[in-house]
Amino acid sequence: MTRILTLLISTLIITHSYAEALCVKKADINLRKGPGTQYKQVGEAYKYTPLKKIKKQGNWFRVKDFENKVSWIHTNLVTDKFECAVVKDEEANIRTGPGTKYREIDHSPSIRSETFKVLQRKGSWIKVEDEFGGTGWIYRKLLWIQ
Repeated sequence: MTRILTLLISTLIITHSYAEALCVKKADINLRKGPGTQYKQVGEAYKYTPLKKIKKQGNWFRVKDFENKVSWIHTNLVTDKFECAVVKDEEANIRTGPGTKYREIDHSPSIRSETFKVLQRKGSWIKVEDEFGGTGWIYRKLLWIQ
């Protein structure tokens, strides 16, 4: 019985954390000061931008980004079906495999705020895909994944 209870609690914690994670699924999206298009644009989000869901109001989510900036985004512009990542350091090398022994890809390094879809995890490395379909591996500590 204790094992079942522990498993249930662990599942609820993981599900709750994942439920707060959102990814922008379209390019160049406006972020708003409030829950509606009548509110001022306060920023822009790019395809695969990870966001933390704070609350929902109607068809809008109040969200927080990796720099702790809070804004609103329409529910049709985000998904919780996959994970996304953003480079949180000034730059991050993108490699052909999960480790420093692998060479950097042609368009490495990535710069701060560049966004990716998470494809795979291997140890401390994350395989990512950019909005153009290019893939590579980035060291986990250089990314913010919600």
